[in-house]
Amino acid sequence: MYPSNYRYTKEHEWVRVEGGVATIGITDYAQHELGSVVYVELPRPGVQLKAGQSFGTVESVKAVNDIYAPVSGEVSEVNSALADTPETINKDPHGKAWLIKLKLADSSELAKLMDAPAYEAYVVDHQKGTSA
Repeated sequence: MYPSNYRYTKEHEWVRVEGGVATIGITDYAQHELGSVVYVELPRPGVQLKAGQSFGTVESVKAVNDIYAPVSGEVSEVNSALADTPETINKDPHGKAWLIKLKLADSSELAKLMDAPAYEAYVVDHQKGTSA
């Protein structure tokens, strides 16, 4: 269900790294929990982020949630299409609904994140209320 070439956080963000660029989004579980997404606030290119730092928000009909950087780096690109079509997050959270791209500062940070099987187990535990 979750792409095997991505890494995941306990806050339900995903990251895919290709050629030193980290693409970041929220997981299918996160979008499902949020409900219908109506607005996304993202940083401008050039902003420096540290792993674990909040970089924006996703607003749904239920709540406003912070989004956290799974890794450190400089924002190189923002998915500006989400300003007009935030509902893309509900339709394609692991694809077209990526949020930002970072120039990865430290690839060793990836080792601290969960792989797909670990994240799937985390989600199952989370749904049971026995969060790890």
